[in-house]
Amino acid sequence: MGSDGSVAAPATDDDGAAPAVGSDVDARLAARLSGLRSERGWSLDELAERSGVSRSTLSRAERGEISPTAAILNRLCGAYGRTTSQLLSEVEAEPAQLVRAAEQAVWTDAAAGFGRRSVSPPHAGLRGEVVEGTLAPGADLAYDRPPLPGLEQHIWVLEGELEVTVGGVPHALATGDCLRFRVWGSTRFRCGGERAVRYALLVVAP
Repeated sequence: MGSDGSVAAPATDDDGAAPAVGSDVDARLAARLSGLRSERGWSLDELAERSGVSRSTLSRAERGEISPTAAILNRLCGAYGRTTSQLLSEVEAEPAQLVRAAEQAVWTDAAAGFGRRSVSPPHAGLRGEVVEGTLAPGADLAYDRPPLPGLEQHIWVLEGELEVTVGGVPHALATGDCLRFRVWGSTRFRCGGERAVRYALLVVAP
C-alpha cells in the first residue's frame, strides 16, 4: 500500500508479464521454452531479435520467474513455428512414468509379417519413443521417406537377424548389434533368416 492509501499493482516485467504464481504448468512451460531455444542452438539475444521479446523477459520466462502473457506467447510461437495451442498441449500434463506391459498398444500387419508394440509411446512433452518390432521370416518392409526429415533412429536386435538398408546402403545385423542413424530418405527392413527377428527401435524427433 502506498503512502496515499492506494494499493500497489503487481510488479511486471518490461514486456508486461506478471510474476509467476509457481504452478506446475508454469514450471513445465518454462522448461519447454528453454528446451525449444536449446534445441535450435539460439542465444537469448538471437531469440529476442527473432521474437521481438526483450532478452530479460525471455530469461525470466525460461527460469519460471514470470508468466508470459498471451502476446508474448504468440511472439514466441511465431519464432518457433508452432501455434499457441500446440505449445500449450506440450505442457498440459506430464506423461506417465510407468507404462505397464498390458497398457502397451500392439499393432499387427499380418499380411506383411510385421508386429509393432509401443513400449514407450510418443507424448507431446517427450521427444523419444521406444518400439518393439517383430518381422516374420521373409518379411520385407520398405519406406520411401521418413515422417519427419532427420528423424533419429537406434535399432537394437534382440533376437534373430535383420537387414536394414538406409539410403541404399544395406547393414546386416545379428543378435546384440545396434545400428543408429538419422533418416533423410528411404529405409528398408528385411528378415532374411529362417526364424523371426525381434528388435527394439528407439525413435527421437529432430
